[in-house]
Amino acid sequence: MSRDTFSFDPQRPAEDPLGPERESSNEMHQSLVRRAQHGPGTSSPEVREPHSLKPEREDSPRAHLLRDRTFLLRESQLHTMTALGTFRVVATADLARFAYASDNARMERDLRRLKEQGLVSERTLAISGRKTLRVLTLTKTGKRLVQNTRRVPDDQRLYHRIVKLREAKHDAELYRLFQTEAARIENAGGKPLRVLLDYELKRNLNRDRAKLEKQKSDPQEIERLAERHGLVVVNGKIPLPDMRIEYQTAELELRRVDLELATRHYRPRGVAEKAKAGFSLYSHREDASRLRRILDEQELTARILAL
Repeated sequence: MSRDTFSFDPQRPAEDPLGPERESSNEMHQSLVRRAQHGPGTSSPEVREPHSLKPEREDSPRAHLLRDRTFLLRESQLHTMTALGTFRVVATADLARFAYASDNARMERDLRRLKEQGLVSERTLAISGRKTLRVLTLTKTGKRLVQNTRRVPDDQRLYHRIVKLREAKHDAELYRLFQTEAARIENAGGKPLRVLLDYELKRNLNRDRAKLEKQKSDPQEIERLAERHGLVVVNGKIPLPDMRIEYQTAELELRRVDLELATRHYRPRGVAEKAKAGFSLYSHREDASRLRRILDEQELTARILAL
C-alpha cells in the first residue's frame, strides 16, 4: 500500500502533544547532497547481522523513573522499545530475527514484562484467509519513557499506537525494509543516523507550505518547497517515500536515501512516479516481475530490490 504523493492537507492525527516537538530536517538536507543511485534490474540485498545482545544473565534490570512511576527494564527491552517507537509498528517475527538473533523465547519474556508494565501493546492483524500477523507498538507511556531515557537523537521522531489499521501491515514491513537497506549502507562502511517515515515528511511539507500563504499553489513555489525537503515534483505533485534514511558514509559525508516498498496493488502510474522521483524501490519477490515490467513499458531505468 502506498500513501502516494504529498497532498496539501494533513491526513495524519497529531502526535502526543505532551511529547517533545521535533525540528524540521531542512538543516540536515543542506548537507545531504546525493541520493543513493541504482542501475537497472532486480537485486537481492545483503543480510544485516542481528543486533548484538548481552547474555540474558548479564542484562540486569535497571530502574527508570517517569513522573511518579518506576519501571524495571533490561537493555534488550529498551532496545525493543526504541525500535517500536522509531518505526511505529513492528512484526514480532521481524523483531525476533533482527533484535533477538532469532531467540524467540527471550523476546517473548521481554514482551511479557513490557506489556505487564503498560509500555508495549500487541495486536493480531487478519491478513488474508486464515493468515494473521502479530504486531507491536509502544503505548503513550512507553513513548514517553523512551524519550525520557534520551536514547535517541533529539531530531529522531518517535511514535505510539496504530493510526490506521488498514495500513498497519504495510507499516510493519518498514522495520524489515530498514534492516535490509541498513545492511547495504553498513557493508559500504556507512552508518545510519536517522529515520524519517512519511508521516513526518508529510507534516513538514504541510507546515512549510502553509507559510507560503497566497503563493502555496504557485508551481514555482511548489518546486522550491520540494527542493528544500530533498524531493522533486512529478506530474505536478510531490511523491513521498515510505521512509527516508539519513546516514554517514565511510568518508564521513552525510547522505540520504528515500525508500519505497512497492506492492502488486500499485497502479502503473504510481510506480512510474516513484521511480521518477528517484526513490529506491523494494518489493516482495512475488511482485518484482510485474513491477519491473511496468518500468520497462514506460522506459524507466530503476532497480527493483527484493525485500
